[in-house]
Amino acid sequence: MRAAGSVSSAEQNRALGLSTVAFTACFAVWTIFSIIGVEIKKELGLNEFQFGLLIATPVLTGSVIRLILGVWTERWGGRLVFTLQMLAAAAATLVLTWATTYTGYLLAALGVGLAGGSFIIGVAYVSRWYPADRQGTALGIFGAGNVGAAVTKFLAPFVMVAMGWRGVAEVWAAGLAIMAVVFLLFAKDDPQLAERRARGIKAPSLAEQFAPLMKVQVWRFSLYYFFVFGAFMALALWLPHYLIDVYSVDVRTAGMAAAMFSLSASIFRAYGGHLSDRFGARTVLYWTFGFSMILLFMLSYPPSDYIIHGRDGAITFSTSMGLWPFVVTLFALGFFMSLGKAAVYKHIPVYYPQNVGAVGGLVGMIGGLGGFVLPIVFGALLDVTGVYTSCFMLLFALVAMALAWMHLSIRAMERRAIGQALDTLPELPEMAEIHVPGKTVMPRVIDDWQPEDPSFWGATGKRIAHRNLWLSIPALTLAFSVWMVWSMVVAKLPAVGFNFTPDQLFWLAALPSLSGATLRIFYGFMVPIFGGRLWTTVSTASLLIPAMGIGYAVQNPETPYLVFLILALLCGLGGGNFASSMANIGYFFPKAEKGHALALNAGLGNLGVSLMQFLVPLVITAGVFGAVGGGAQTVTEGGQLWLQNAGFVWVPFILVSTIAAWLGMNDLADARASFAQQAVIFGRAHNWIMCVLYIGTFGSFIGFSAAFPLLCKLTFPDINVLQYVFLGPLVGALARAGTGWVSDRFGGGRVTFWVFAGMILATLGVIWARHTMSFPAYFASFIALFFFTGVGNASTFQMIPVIMGREVPRLMPKLAGVDMSRQIAMESAGIVAFSSAIGAYGGFFIPKAYGTAIALTGTPGAALWAFLGFYVLCLIVTWAVYTRPGGLLHDIERGRAAKIAQPA
Repeated sequence: MRAAGSVSSAEQNRALGLSTVAFTACFAVWTIFSIIGVEIKKELGLNEFQFGLLIATPVLTGSVIRLILGVWTERWGGRLVFTLQMLAAAAATLVLTWATTYTGYLLAALGVGLAGGSFIIGVAYVSRWYPADRQGTALGIFGAGNVGAAVTKFLAPFVMVAMGWRGVAEVWAAGLAIMAVVFLLFAKDDPQLAERRARGIKAPSLAEQFAPLMKVQVWRFSLYYFFVFGAFMALALWLPHYLIDVYSVDVRTAGMAAAMFSLSASIFRAYGGHLSDRFGARTVLYWTFGFSMILLFMLSYPPSDYIIHGRDGAITFSTSMGLWPFVVTLFALGFFMSLGKAAVYKHIPVYYPQNVGAVGGLVGMIGGLGGFVLPIVFGALLDVTGVYTSCFMLLFALVAMALAWMHLSIRAMERRAIGQALDTLPELPEMAEIHVPGKTVMPRVIDDWQPEDPSFWGATGKRIAHRNLWLSIPALTLAFSVWMVWSMVVAKLPAVGFNFTPDQLFWLAALPSLSGATLRIFYGFMVPIFGGRLWTTVSTASLLIPAMGIGYAVQNPETPYLVFLILALLCGLGGGNFASSMANIGYFFPKAEKGHALALNAGLGNLGVSLMQFLVPLVITAGVFGAVGGGAQTVTEGGQLWLQNAGFVWVPFILVSTIAAWLGMNDLADARASFAQQAVIFGRAHNWIMCVLYIGTFGSFIGFSAAFPLLCKLTFPDINVLQYVFLGPLVGALARAGTGWVSDRFGGGRVTFWVFAGMILATLGVIWARHTMSFPAYFASFIALFFFTGVGNASTFQMIPVIMGREVPRLMPKLAGVDMSRQIAMESAGIVAFSSAIGAYGGFFIPKAYGTAIALTGTPGAALWAFLGFYVLCLIVTWAVYTRPGGLLHDIERGRAAKIAQPA
């Protein structure tokens, strides 16, 4: 290949200059709605959400198309792709002037968004002309084409005053078409493409280009760019509207002020590339995120009035930010964002020189999607909160998350490189004089863990494993309590004045399970990446968000339904914890005790549902927290409730459990694995079969737990069922905790088969009792269902390590010894976590199935018959795959084969 360093400086300057001007023109078109959108809003009478969607739509196209354009650029070269992209965007901008309806504007805006795809074309094209030590500066100069946003904000208001907003679109379309022709005539193919064609080498395949996208690092870069570029785009679109509303300026002044931000967030990108080449991209990102947090805190603080009751009377003062301090602060924020944009893209050609198009396309797409999603969220936040600075509050949280992930990743990398040296350091510098390595510091990471060795297990392993188990259990119990607390809150909302329909209430009851199940998919992979101790601490602390949010939201009947939807989704943070907790504890115990340990962790964790359903009805009847917790709500039927206590009651326990996890738990070095290593489970057929079976057991348990209170109340309205419903989850949780040994002794497959047989009979009992309106039979049948789901939860998880102990040696015969044991443990833990995620979707579909059945037929009977059919299917699958003569577990569970294939 022709090296970039052998290209003349004149050729480099030509490529860089033409690309930068073309990108500037594209960016000016891409942000055109930030100015003309204001007039369209007035013309059509749009509300805040419709306006946010309109100005964000071009960003959606420009973001999604980046991944495709990046791949095309790798294949056909930047000269051709850049030209065609500019011509298409120019045509779409001209078509915009013919639109007359809101739908027409949205469709035209999708076409205008093609202009945003230019960035990744230029990155892939320009990087080919420069050696690695100069790519940061070159890409920084090219990226300064973001200044096109400032060009639009400076010039478009004046053109719009003279020619109307359609005149702006016509002029911008003509300019972009001219630039496309200029680029086609004067640009040249990049040196690598020219060399490849000369030698007849085929372009890289899609599989080769997309291979790096499996790396977590690429997605971390994407989050960085979601802030530095996505937030920049969002603010560039949002600020004119913000300035007009908040500071009552005209469109020209708003455009000029917003252009100052766009200017600083663009022209300093070249300087950011230079700094990245000189000091390193990581250092520049630390500057970017750190200063951005400070500036966004200043911008997010709303105008406020304060009254301090002093000795001599009231002392009053106000805080607010004037127009020009606001503009100066934005200018500073834009400066650091521009440095960050250059720093992110400095990484890509260095780490992925052969995949700049695909990797840069993904990072650019995620970043661009920020420009689409964030304006919509800005509008929704403004509608919900009524606080204009809520947009900056959201960005503050976003940059804090990016900084935390970057720092934790760097620390993890440092520990992998010099972890042994770090472990010899004292906890604090002041402890250096009394520090004795290995004695005065509790080891957080255990490098040598051999639970299958009887001497190791008896001497040290058992004690450490049980300590981690008994610290994990209360954390998981609290997670389940917060996850399912919404089911009790929802049942009481109508009584305290919230006028939600039954279908809306079922949605609220179902959403925590939906989000919890989805989060489990990701949580299950976190322990091998971050370590069980850190992830248990962070995930437990995150429960404070929904717990406190519930406490404040339920106190005002005017709280919008959207807020309750968000809180319901946040309750899913508790559901996600199960996957990481089970994966973590599974690593600590030997195979002979794994079933019992996982049953204890899960069963006593599941007990949180029953604990919540028992405790919440008690604490909401009294002002437990006094004035701090807020006043009581008047019940429509008479009396008072402190419904906020349903959330507040968990806060002190969450704090204690978080601290205990951080101080008392351990990480296992053997449990560390990348996402790519864990992703092997997606190719295992038994992973998907166990997901189906776990939907039948745990999905039923959590789904019935979520819907049981509301379903009983609707079916038997004259009975005070809320004082009994906690018994169902209690029985299910205790059955799981107490029957793990049964599966260890007789085999999880056989137990699972009889579990589904019992669930079929219990479901028939529920159907019969509902028809006869016999509450005792109805309640007893549901208790039986809960019991069988608990036993099945334990038995299915006992099956997984046994299955993989048989399958991994067959599928990976080259592994041996410790490597085989680690692979079996990693795949078993991964399947446990992933199946727990898929199974948890039952907590969403069961309440929704009830709600849909009631809406369509007036009764939940159709849903019960559907559940019965599914249990029959699970029974057949368990027998056919695992327990029949010749099935995978038949001989193992009858002692005719080694229970776990031992590595050689």
